[in-house]
Amino acid sequence: MTRYLSPADAERPRVRTDTELDLSVFDGQRERAGAIVARYPEPRSALLPLLHLVQYVEGHVSRAGVAFCADVLDITPAEVSAVATFYTMYKREPVGEHLVSVCTNTLCAALGGDDIYAAVRERLGGIGHEETSGEAGTPGSLTIEHAECLAACDLAPVLTVNYEFFDRQTVDSALEIIGKLQAGEKPHPTRGAPLTDFRRIELLLAGFFDDPEVGGAAANAGPSADEATLAGARLAEERGWTAPPMPDAGPDRPTEATELPGGAS
Repeated sequence: MTRYLSPADAERPRVRTDTELDLSVFDGQRERAGAIVARYPEPRSALLPLLHLVQYVEGHVSRAGVAFCADVLDITPAEVSAVATFYTMYKREPVGEHLVSVCTNTLCAALGGDDIYAAVRERLGGIGHEETSGEAGTPGSLTIEHAECLAACDLAPVLTVNYEFFDRQTVDSALEIIGKLQAGEKPHPTRGAPLTDFRRIELLLAGFFDDPEVGGAAANAGPSADEATLAGARLAEERGWTAPPMPDAGPDRPTEATELPGGAS
């Protein structure tokens, strides 16, 4: 196969492991892998979307998946594993049909996120963080995780299913979502694209937005902003508030805070 090697990497010694692994499960993904690599001036920059492609195929990042990425990018499995074990979106154990993430960071927790997480765990048989109810990958199987922040504090408490948002949750509404997922239904997120499943969302995260496997770009479109999120921007527009231009960097750049309307800074 074609090797994707940058000039800077060409002189580096290669230490290979896992050469005995069967990578045939990825044979049908070589074209997609090549398309991912072609997006970047430095091939190794393609590692993150390649790992999402691996999760599309296997539902997690296996040793074979690590070896596949190393083979495509001509880097070592250790270099791939260093990345795959750093980011929480890459799972080392098989994930269910759906990944349910409950925010338990400060604001969500104070508004009920801890109670939601505890109730969902109980509903799923007392499983814990990154554990799966049912056989991973089969219809109705769910993997749960507590998330440190889902970047939706204005809509707390929130949970996501395959990274699609369900805002302003309560224990009852969260359990209703869980029940529908277990029954094979796909409740519509509060905002964002219609729900699919974990593996298809991984293909999207690998950058294949128009792929027929995910229904094409139109099938994965949806509003991402809520009225609460837009309220500040609209208020500023109505009152003519604008941020001052950024001064040029240098020794004369002011360091004091800029006073905003109402005396805030």
